[in-house]
Order: sequence, then structure tokens, then C-alpha cells
Amino acid sequence: MSENKTHAIASDAMLQETWDGMLFTDKWTTGSGGTAEVIEPATGSVLGTVSKATGEDVFAAAKTSAKAQEQWAQKKPSERAAILRKAGDFFVNNAEELNEWVQRETGAIGPKAGLETHVAADECFDAAALPRHVQGEVLASDEDHWSFARRFPAGVVGVISPFNFPLILSIRSVAPALALGNSVILKPDPRTPISGGYMIMRAFEEAGLPAGVLQVLPGDVDAGVALTEAPEVRVVSFTGSTPAGRKVGEACGKNLKRAHLELGGNNAVVVLPGADIDAAASAGAFGSYMHQGQVCMTAGRHLVHESMRDEYVAVLKEKAENLPIGDPWTDQVALGPIIDDKQRDNIDRIVRAAQDAGGSVEAGGTYDGLFYRPTLITGVDQDNPAWKEEIFGPVAPVMSFSSIEEAADLVNSSEYGLAVSILGDVGESMKLADMVHSGKVHINEQTVADESTAPFGGVGDSGNGSRFGGYTANIEAFTETQWLTVRPDIAPYPF
Repeated sequence: MSENKTHAIASDAMLQETWDGMLFTDKWTTGSGGTAEVIEPATGSVLGTVSKATGEDVFAAAKTSAKAQEQWAQKKPSERAAILRKAGDFFVNNAEELNEWVQRETGAIGPKAGLETHVAADECFDAAALPRHVQGEVLASDEDHWSFARRFPAGVVGVISPFNFPLILSIRSVAPALALGNSVILKPDPRTPISGGYMIMRAFEEAGLPAGVLQVLPGDVDAGVALTEAPEVRVVSFTGSTPAGRKVGEACGKNLKRAHLELGGNNAVVVLPGADIDAAASAGAFGSYMHQGQVCMTAGRHLVHESMRDEYVAVLKEKAENLPIGDPWTDQVALGPIIDDKQRDNIDRIVRAAQDAGGSVEAGGTYDGLFYRPTLITGVDQDNPAWKEEIFGPVAPVMSFSSIEEAADLVNSSEYGLAVSILGDVGESMKLADMVHSGKVHINEQTVADESTAPFGGVGDSGNGSRFGGYTANIEAFTETQWLTVRPDIAPYPF
């Protein structure tokens, strides 16, 4: 890394002089946890600073948030919808500047940054329809009354988001939760607080969201723990690693809160016999190497029919060896940097362990600073660390199979169940899709996919179901159900 130096981005929409060194409660202010630098992973430069919240700050914010939520929930549906649309416009109208923040803070290539701001706008626009969406039903009853099930806001929603796609993985909970009348406390990853938090705060600040309805509090573990303990917080939406998710789920269960957990993945690409090798290898390479493999949906396992295994490996190897790596802000590259040295070292640990267990590194397996080369590993079995573990890096292990039943068994052997890609004949793909355990299955597409109108989530160690995306999932995630009965006169009772 180069020597650290302040390297702020020219700011207009983000108004850096307003938030630098701050966090947001009901205004831009300072937290009790000191400050943290926002580092550009490609260069080591300092992009800015943020204030950090402690657990006590979160407890205080929860009280403020609860009061603000009561008034926000009373707003007319059209008023809430208008603010969501204006927030969406912020991402559209300021995309160029916002893309730069995402690129440089997360180490993303340009298209990935553009995807984040585009999806953020879509999440706001789609969420703007939620206030007017059907939020109840009339129930059949043998009693002489009307019987209804109606939805109402859960209250205060805590959102804890990760570093890899910080804008998307924050806004996908923030926007629908706000639209449905909740207030939100957002704790972005300390490594990406701008893309994962302050950018969203600026959007809703400009949109006219009342003070205290959205609060952005970067912080360490104690701040996250406080979100699971503050009595005012009724729902915690967490995206991150499986070990951390287990702790969040346990704490929420103890405190009788709902936890929506979208966790890790060890996703499989299955290449069926007869598939177009070049197209399949392109899909496999994108699935494994996109954003340096730092995606929960990354293709961490390549299952290729034995008749095509050698050819597939040869094509994938050529792609891995020729993908350019470098600073995505200054160079035309396919891969940027790993987020930090801790994550890079874990990737390399797994690659070395894979070799020790008999795997052969056909491409990559080395790094320069935070730039880890696209890696291809063959000769693995089901006990190989590169096959069993979620690597969260640009590593593609390959194994062959002989029948569709064996492919299904290999897919299902993982404790994770987030995404599966099946490439080849649609009829055979449909049969395999019915046999695998996964929250998402994509036929003739790779594993990394997300749309604001589609339910998103996993099973097993990948989480507790589809809790994000789409009207039904969002309404279930961020509202409570109340039974309401009405009769014209007071009912007669025998007492």
C-alpha cells in the first residue's frame, strides 16, 4: 500500500464538509467511540473520516427512533411514497459522484459501482409502492362480526450491513422498512460507512425525511450488540458471515426480536453435458471472480460433467490468467483489491490449505498487496478446504460428476444453501433444480444475481429464508399482523 494521505472525493451531493468526522442521529453529530478513517483499499489513501457510535449511543438512538417512528407511521401513504421516490431520484441524479465513492471505498470496478447506485434507486422506487400496497385481508368467520387481519409497522428496525455490496445490502432493508412506516437505525460496516450508510442518509435527508426516522451509526461490535438488546428495536435485519449471523440470531431470540439473516454461501455452478463450454466458462469466471469473489453469491464450487471437465478447466484457466487486475479507479481492470489484509490473508490461507490437502493450483494463487490473482484449483475432493469453506475471494475449485443424481448430492453436501447455477439443457436443468436445496436457482445464468422485486435469501447456513425483496417478503419482514374484529353492537355474554 502507498503511504496514507487524505484523498477526498470532490463532493457536491455528498457534502463531505457536513458529515466528515460525524454520524447521524437526528442531525449530523459526533458519537462517543472516537473517529475512524475511511481507507481506499487500492491505494491506502484516506478518503475521509467518520465518527463511531458506542453501545450507549445506540441505546440512546433507539429511544429517539421510537418517538420519531410514531409520527412517521401516521404520515399519509402518499407522503411516505413521495419521500421514497425523491430518495430514488437522488441516486439517479447524482450517480456519477456516488459511483466514484462506491468504486474507491469498496475497490469496485466501474460496472459494479454503477450496479449499486442503479439498484439503490430501484429499491427506493419499488418501495414507494409499498405504502399503497394491500396490507390486510378479510377473514371468514362463524361469528356475527367482521374479521380482519391487518398489517402495521413493526416499529424500530435495526439494519447491520456488510462491506462487499454496502449500498445495495443496506438500502434493500432501509427503503422498504421506511416505506412501511418503520424507523431505522443503520449500522454499516466500519470499512464502508460512506457507501453503506452516509450515502443513504444524504439521499433521505435531501428527500425530506423527518429527523430521527433514519439514523446512521457506524460502530464496532458493541454497537451491533446494542441493536439486538435495545428494547425499542423490534426487528434486526443482518447481512454478513454465518458465524456473526448466529450470534445476532441468538441475541435476538433471547430478547424476543425477529431476526432476518442473510448469511454466507458456498454456491455451486453445475455444467451439464452438452453445454457450450466457452459460454459456461464465461459464466463460471464471472460467478467466481466478479468483485474479487467478495460476494455471498460467488461461485465457490464448479461441478462439471466428467465428459467436459478437462476442456472446461482449460478455458477457465485461460480466462483466469488473462483477467487484468489493478486500481479500478485509474485502470481498466476486471478485478480490484481485496477489502483489507485480514480478508486477503484468509483467502490465501484456504488456498495454501487446499494445496496441502492435494489440490492443484492451475492459475493464480498469488497476490501483490491487496490484489489477489484469479485462482483456479483442481484435484479437490469434498473434504478439501477450498471446496468446503466459504472463501470470499477470487478462487474457483473444480470437481467432476458423472450423473445428475451425483451432481445433486454434491450440491446438497454443503451446509450452505444460497444460490445454484445450472448451465446446459433446460429439461435436465429443471430436473436438477427440483433436487437441490437452495434459496435461489438460476438456469443458464451464473450465481450472482439480485433484483429489487425478487425474494432473496438462503437455507441452511445461508440464513433463515427469503427475507428481502419483493412486496410479499418485505411486508412480512417489516410489519406485524393484527387480528381485528368489528360488530355493530356490543356482543351478549353470559356473565
